[in-house]
Amino acid sequence: MTSRLAEVAKKVGVSEATVSRVLNGKPGVSESTRQAVLAALDVLGYERPSKLRGERARLVGLFLPELTNPIFPAFGELVGGGLVQQGYTPVLCTQTAGGISEADYIELLLQQRVSGVVFVGGLYSQADAPHEHYARLADLGIPTVLVNARVEELEFPTVSTDDAVAIELGWNHLRQLGHERIGLVLGPEDHVPSRRKLASARRLADAEGVALEVAHSHYTLEAGQAAAARLLGAGVTGILCASDPLALGAVRAVRRAGKQVPTDVSIVGYDDSALMNATDPPLTTVRQPIEPMGRLAIELLVAQLQGGRASTEEYLFEPELVVRGSTARVR
Repeated sequence: MTSRLAEVAKKVGVSEATVSRVLNGKPGVSESTRQAVLAALDVLGYERPSKLRGERARLVGLFLPELTNPIFPAFGELVGGGLVQQGYTPVLCTQTAGGISEADYIELLLQQRVSGVVFVGGLYSQADAPHEHYARLADLGIPTVLVNARVEELEFPTVSTDDAVAIELGWNHLRQLGHERIGLVLGPEDHVPSRRKLASARRLADAEGVALEVAHSHYTLEAGQAAAARLLGAGVTGILCASDPLALGAVRAVRRAGKQVPTDVSIVGYDDSALMNATDPPLTTVRQPIEPMGRLAIELLVAQLQGGRASTEEYLFEPELVVRGSTARVR
């Protein structure tokens, strides 16, 4: 019992005495704290006391597009932990090949009377994908927050990294190192953040009279390798990538071509996901500010859950260039 109290107390950020008061139905605990303790019991897998079993924890769907890119589990941990602190139980929904579709996940959550939804990537980021299930959430008035893209026709609050600034940071870094032929590895052509990155790169290239080569791919290391190989064939000396896994694929492509990073080709990633300082070479990348983004996403959702109306504008966060060993002055 003591270890359970300690674990739940640590999860919620309250004292063991407060947890004990909730479990024993004693007064003197705020409703938000009580709900947070009950949600923590569910998340940690502990059985509720019999007198509390009739109270179902408030559920929030937490959508991640995949788990192979470390940036998404990092977002999930931040947002999920914050929701627990607020007394909600996050329900993880992630896409796998042949698995449950995003629309089907929505229907399952609605059957469980879900309180709200946070999307950290999903079909809303693809302009040509079906968006009907998002319209369903809007029609039902389900509090919803999007991260890193938005559905223009739906008024959902959105938290994003500024894609234009991200490209500017990587571009200016390569230009300062003397690179004149720069390549860009992006996601699919209808991917909204990729479109924003491409527009920014084209503006910079046109303004400076610099050659820009572009390759679209899926967000996997293998796809990044294939896309980067095409760019190397076009003679680029610097490559900007739309994710860290794409950048690692580009490193592999350079080596398969008999060249070295950064001696022959400089590579810049995007995200600064886990372990990018431990790759060979350590990856220069543009860091997404996921902690403040995650906090704001929770604030925007909770404001709606508590009956308020969150602003429907898109909040843009500035990224940060992290220079490591995968970039160098051009030969």
